[in-house]
Amino acid sequence: MFFPTESPFTTVLESVKDRKEFGHWELDSVVSSRGKSKGCVATFLERKTRFYVAIKMANRTAGSMFAAFGKLYGSLPEGAMLTATTDRGKEFACHELVKQHYGITFYFADAYCSWQRGANENSNGLLREYFPKKTDFAKVSAYELSESLYELNSRPRKCLGWISPIDAFLQEVVRLNC
Repeated sequence: MFFPTESPFTTVLESVKDRKEFGHWELDSVVSSRGKSKGCVATFLERKTRFYVAIKMANRTAGSMFAAFGKLYGSLPEGAMLTATTDRGKEFACHELVKQHYGITFYFADAYCSWQRGANENSNGLLREYFPKKTDFAKVSAYELSESLYELNSRPRKCLGWISPIDAFLQEVVRLNC
């Protein structure tokens, strides 16, 4: 696994940091409780709009994350995904493959600095309200997951001027197509 030796988060473009440009995403994974199940979800959050997506994965491997990334990327219009900021989890060992296939630049948060991907961490906590720690994600249906995501993305946010993440996201997608 390759990780740059210098602190990559300090070299992140200002447009990523200030959340003024659409298309910059925070990525993570949420795993089932420790035990026999290896079910988990890949989580993606667009930084400007706070739009949150979770995609089921069979396990927490780079191959599963690459497949989840491909599902999301394939469902988005061109220009909706420019960069990805992740932690240093083993599931992101696919970052070079993602860059080759999709042209997405990856940034890695500093170790033990989850605040550098704070919006995604917060949304993961909100997802846990629907699926507590002992939930086996292998047994969560696609319908249950999409229903919870719809509710989370429909909540108006103060940081968005009291509009919902889904409305903010759709406004940005419309601008891409103009």
